[in-house]
Amino acid sequence: MSKTEILNAKQIHQKLNRIAYEIYENNFSEKEILLAGIAGNGYKVAEKLSDILKSISPLKIHLGKISINKTNPLEKETSCDFSEKDFKNKSVILVDDVLNSGKTLIYGVKVFLDSPVKKLQTTVLVDRSHRRFPVKADFVGLSLSTTLQEHIVADLSKKGKETVYLE
Repeated sequence: MSKTEILNAKQIHQKLNRIAYEIYENNFSEKEILLAGIAGNGYKVAEKLSDILKSISPLKIHLGKISINKTNPLEKETSCDFSEKDFKNKSVILVDDVLNSGKTLIYGVKVFLDSPVKKLQTTVLVDRSHRRFPVKADFVGLSLSTTLQEHIVADLSKKGKETVYLE
């Protein structure tokens, strides 16, 4: 199976930098925001966004992890590092690496629906636009049209060698 590089480390950093500025612009009146990364690469993207936001804005950034069974979300309860009082009346940004069908993001959003959050936004590094669920990303690094047989893989494991590729 061949791999085609879509984004290299420099391009990923540029996309995340732009997303961070968009997040700041859309939340400039807030004192603090919560970044909730989907466990795995979503959390890695959230960590990188947190670092950038801390360097460009006075916002107080809280970072947390959402744990979801991505293949069968109903099998195990979705959990979050934040308690309900942490995100009550706060601006929350749910972060993932790739938006494919929308299933992961919709189950990630579910965590926050039982509490009155002030604002709930979603962020993804790559949007494939193959929605089966009514969810969209508010902040997107790259929108890409692919076939259903193709897969987007974000390899964020090596600092400075991050890549997103199509296989």
